Amino acid sequence: MRDHTKLRAFELADEVAVSVYRITTNFPKTEQYGLTAQIRRAAVSVPSNIVEGCARESQADYLRFLSIAFGSLRELHYQISLAKRLEFITDNDLSKVEPIIVETEKVLSSLIRSIKKKKGE
Repeated sequence: MRDHTKLRAFELADEVAVSVYRITTNFPKTEQYGLTAQIRRAAVSVPSNIVEGCARESQADYLRFLSIAFGSLRELHYQISLAKRLEFITDNDLSKVEPIIVETEKVLSSLIRSIKKKKGE
């Protein structure tokens, strides 16, 4: 079993989730079951899938859960940009969360590529 707490990708994903929860507290109440819920679900999915992947025995399962986490992260990136265009997120909030999302994408993508390379894919 792998220790997710030792992964930089997990640390960043966790930071993204906390940041997203903070910035979505100011979203309109009419979005509580709409975009707010979607954004939060995607944000929590990233570190959750990293953790679940680390708990799996096989390398294939580990890779599959990391790939799911990456997909959720890309989904979140879009949703954050949509929220900005809808003026639910301020420039200040965006400047705090977007760089963390981008860094997480880079680190997680590198981790996935590294695992695939070891597998010979």
